[in-house]
Amino acid sequence: MQKILLLEPFFTGSHQSWAEGILRFSRHEVRILSLPGRHWKWRMHSGAVTLAKQFLQMDFQPDLILATDMLDFSTFLGLTRSKSTGVPTAIYFHENQITYPWSATDPDVSLKRNNQYGFMNYTSALVADKIFFNSDYHRHSFVNALPSFLKQFPDYQEVENVDLIAKKCKTLYLGVNLKRFDSFKIADKFTEPLLVWNHRWEYDKNPEGFFKALFRLKKEGITFKVAVLGERYKTSPAIFKKAEKELANEIVQFGKVKEFGDYAKWLWRADILPVSNKQDFFGQSVVEAMYCNCFPILPNRLAYPEHIPSHLHSTYFYDTDEAFYQLLKKAIQNIREIREETVQSFVVDYDWLNLAPVYDVDLFHTGF
Repeated sequence: MQKILLLEPFFTGSHQSWAEGILRFSRHEVRILSLPGRHWKWRMHSGAVTLAKQFLQMDFQPDLILATDMLDFSTFLGLTRSKSTGVPTAIYFHENQITYPWSATDPDVSLKRNNQYGFMNYTSALVADKIFFNSDYHRHSFVNALPSFLKQFPDYQEVENVDLIAKKCKTLYLGVNLKRFDSFKIADKFTEPLLVWNHRWEYDKNPEGFFKALFRLKKEGITFKVAVLGERYKTSPAIFKKAEKELANEIVQFGKVKEFGDYAKWLWRADILPVSNKQDFFGQSVVEAMYCNCFPILPNRLAYPEHIPSHLHSTYFYDTDEAFYQLLKKAIQNIREIREETVQSFVVDYDWLNLAPVYDVDLFHTGF
């Protein structure tokens, strides 16, 4: 058994559940150093300083230091040389700030300040001995974007470092505690087909595309119900307020539920998962819904094609907004057949019971 120090400066959501999954399911001894999951930009700037201080005060000498993409890893290692020198290092990319679609309303974009966060990801990848990504899509998109990202700078761009980074990269799918959904499985269904939204209420999840399709369904007289779950923020896209009003008769749940059991029951009760997201490096919410046998309607992009066997892609994937609507409409009109299908088997391998042994080997493997 080895000792792992896991560094997570943004301890919330999928970052938190992933870290806690490693802690619970790994055969190795794991210690987590974390900070509350808020003020993400400040965490990327300062988290390394605070976590370095905490590490130096710990009576714990790890055999591996595992960080996530929200940490300025080079700063952390520089500040902990007395204790971290010679310790193997790895970084896990849940997302990255080079290919993540920044909001057009974020002032950092027009001021070019968004580049500093991407540069932190770049230098963190440079200093790490191993680099893991939560999907093949994420790994390829990050590595392929690095040359143009570096070439925007005036000189000494060091583009050759991209090859060094690529050689250290490997896909290590996100572990998810899917088995915990089992104890909340219910058989009752609504008379009407139940659609579900279980993503964050943010622009990159494209709620406009989702609700536009639902508005059209209602206009055409197609009956359905919808449960709108997911994390809600102070400044959520305006489309949610519009949807709450226009779909008042269709909405059966609007907003995040407090207890996990309630969330799980909604997924088991739901029939169809229409996804319009513009960004997902893995798609934990999609995987969770699929495990609960929600019929997925997915954009043919991002990480989603990795979740379903290629010979079945024509059943679940779309390429245009019109195709999205038509697949959704067809699923609703054939709800009896949809309810008899099972898609759980496509994602069950992401459960921690299956992935933890893979993590235990890959984190300490000497080469890729």
